[in-house]
Amino acid sequence: MRNVTKDNITDVFLSYMGESTNPRLAEVMGSLVKHLHAFAAEVNLTHAEWEQGIDFLERTGDISDAERHEFVLLSDVLGLSSLVDMLHNTSEGTSSSVLGPFHITGAPALPIGGDMKGAFDGTVMVAEGIVRDPDGTPIKGATVDIWQTAPNGLYSSQDPDQDTYSFHGLQTTGPDGRYAFTSVKPVEYPVPTDGPVGELLNGMGRHAWRPSHLHYIVKAEGYKSLVTEIFAEGDQYLDQDTVFGVREDLVMTYQDMPAGSFPEGFALSDQVKDAYVRVDFDLVLVKV
Repeated sequence: MRNVTKDNITDVFLSYMGESTNPRLAEVMGSLVKHLHAFAAEVNLTHAEWEQGIDFLERTGDISDAERHEFVLLSDVLGLSSLVDMLHNTSEGTSSSVLGPFHITGAPALPIGGDMKGAFDGTVMVAEGIVRDPDGTPIKGATVDIWQTAPNGLYSSQDPDQDTYSFHGLQTTGPDGRYAFTSVKPVEYPVPTDGPVGELLNGMGRHAWRPSHLHYIVKAEGYKSLVTEIFAEGDQYLDQDTVFGVREDLVMTYQDMPAGSFPEGFALSDQVKDAYVRVDFDLVLVKV
């Protein structure tokens, strides 16, 4: 096509696409370009703005590495990660939520009742629940990958003072489907703002804060894997999570427990004498 114009360039692009060996790729790219061209025309995108966008993407790639996934963070703050989750989430099970950019694979085994708090200060939290199906049947052999920030609001991959797997653990459920562990009560924290995504948030007049939460990846044979988070009722950022991860069924309530009532069966059972908090939250998986 010699006479490409602003009015026909989208159709010309689509006409250049032949019979694809990957029909889904052709469908996705065709729709993407239609919307991309329409966006550029709608805002009358300038050369300077286009160059600024390219520079933004290049810097997003430059700052990313094995421990920092700036493109994932970008997807999170734009709401794309959550939208993809919601498009494919089933109402029968626990809602999915964003993975986030700071998950580390290979977390060490954490026995049922094990501790992730270690020597860190902060309010002791007891967390437990049942991994089950929608009918209430416990799921044996489910793996529960758990992670959270330290009391300073940083994940271990962000903080050189933490061990690699600080506040990370992997549990496997028994016949009762139970998971249980102790940790520090999670805190609110801002997503990283020292890179391109931080500049974008600031430019849009948006804050960078997330409500306090626990992360889970739950897997079991014959069931769909679940990536989710649970959030605390009453958190000031619950209704304005900067990555749009909150769902109604993921909001839990901490129970304030008095001193002297710490339960048996935990690694810290003989050590916690003060008041603490506990949360009970079942994780519901649906069959494949």
